[in-house]
Amino acid sequence: MLSRRLVQSLVLVSAITLTPTVVGARSPHRVAHDDHAPVSAGEIAAAIADPARQPDSRALDAGRLPDAMLAFAKLRRGDVVADWGAGGGYYSELLADAVGPSGLVYAIGVAANYDAAKWQPILTRHANIRTLYVPGEAQALAPASLDVIFAHLEYHDLYWSSAKYHYPVRDVDAVLRNWFAALRPGGRVIVIDHAALPGDPRETAGKFHRIDPARVRADFARAGFVLDGESSALHREDDPHTVPVFDPGVRGHTDRFALRFVKP
Repeated sequence: MLSRRLVQSLVLVSAITLTPTVVGARSPHRVAHDDHAPVSAGEIAAAIADPARQPDSRALDAGRLPDAMLAFAKLRRGDVVADWGAGGGYYSELLADAVGPSGLVYAIGVAANYDAAKWQPILTRHANIRTLYVPGEAQALAPASLDVIFAHLEYHDLYWSSAKYHYPVRDVDAVLRNWFAALRPGGRVIVIDHAALPGDPRETAGKFHRIDPARVRADFARAGFVLDGESSALHREDDPHTVPVFDPGVRGHTDRFALRFVKP
């Protein structure tokens, strides 16, 4: 039988079967408190400037402002982070550099969308990244296993479903209850997403791949989180909010919001 300590260090647990199947890996030993210092602006700048980053990632920097978003996340060295909806690893490698070798980043995504060729060079350079790509309906985070959950342009997808892209219909409140349980006290969730006008979140997610920030705040409040900060660094006045985020007129330049929530 797995010890309680080991169970809590296994970050992603499959919910497909009645007996959960462990998909994660052991987290590193927590560093001493005096080493768990805030990540500095210089360390963030060094991560972004890393010459080993791929050109296609660098090309996204101007629109994503990773320096501002990583500073907003209030990362600490040694943090254990879940990059929820990690895609091709744009933020996973930046987070991994920021938290350092005593930290760990779990890159979480949908199994059918995993691109091994894109991930291989990132994983070669970062021993502190674990890719955990499983079926969407199996994504669940283990209790008290994380310091940070980082959701970049992914929260709206909790309200979106697609058989083609393997995104199931989700119970958003259940997902957030799981996130709340997965964080240690004082843990943070960072949500960065495309802003939508008020309306049914499943409709705005389905039609536009956007979410109303007021809906996000309400969702997290119900789950017991406390709003700890907001950033307008990615706000864009010229986005009409009435077109999909993939529309050529706004793609890469949508109006986005950033919210930071804390587990008390």
